[in-house]
Amino acid sequence: MFGNVKESAPVEAGETYDVSIEDLAREGDGIARIEGFVIFVPETQVGDEITIRINKVMRKFAIAEKVE
Repeated sequence: MFGNVKESAPVEAGETYDVSIEDLAREGDGIARIEGFVIFVPETQVGDEITIRINKVMRKFAIAEKVE
């Protein structure tokens, strides 16, 4: 079924989470993980401890932004 993203993703669009940036993607976005689920966070560096807001949840990853 399409639209049943919640079953596989431990995060939800619009929600905020406290994360650590663990790695960098090829494009330079920071990578955080929640329960092993990958979240791409632009304009971050490895080691950043930040609060993020989830913008988009896909099947295998999510895209988030830093909350100032």
